[in-house]
Amino acid sequence: MTTHIYLVRHGHHALLGRVLCGRMPGVQLDELGCQQMEATAQFIRNIAPQTIQSSPQRRALQSAGIIATRCGLPVEIVPAFDEIEMGRWTGAAFSDLAGQRAWRRWNSNRGRSRPPGGESMRALQSRVVGHIEQFRGDPGQSAVIVSHAEPIRAALMHYLGVPLDRFGSVDVAPASVSCISLDRSQTLVALVNGVKA
Repeated sequence: MTTHIYLVRHGHHALLGRVLCGRMPGVQLDELGCQQMEATAQFIRNIAPQTIQSSPQRRALQSAGIIATRCGLPVEIVPAFDEIEMGRWTGAAFSDLAGQRAWRRWNSNRGRSRPPGGESMRALQSRVVGHIEQFRGDPGQSAVIVSHAEPIRAALMHYLGVPLDRFGSVDVAPASVSCISLDRSQTLVALVNGVKA
């Protein structure tokens, strides 16, 4: 039997595209984000998952809560799918980062660099894949994990065989759903960046 892992990015928030939030506390969904997640929750409800998990960040927990209410399930917090730790770049405006050599190096060499004081993409990929692989021994389950663009992208790139330096080739939009299907010996990436509201 196959296990289906649905990776859901949180909905829109007011700082999206302007500020590198990372693990900055208090970032929450705006009205658009709540509307997006309502639409995504309807899609997830039709799947009838057995498990809903979430990053500990507020915007992810809000998104997971909207899905959980529709599905009648509790939300389990999973640190393995927390946002990538951006270190000293946390809370910086993208416009301020654009001129920094370290920022350009990070965006051209994700496989071998890291943010100052932060986490490498390889370390991020290791923790999210390790968590997903735990489901392989629980056949027939459908699980939802609500997280952020980078953890979801890192997982998809692993299972698609895409090198980390090509991170820009995998899009993960707000409120999107991707699906990884597992059995004891095989893995299929069944959906990438789908069901956008």
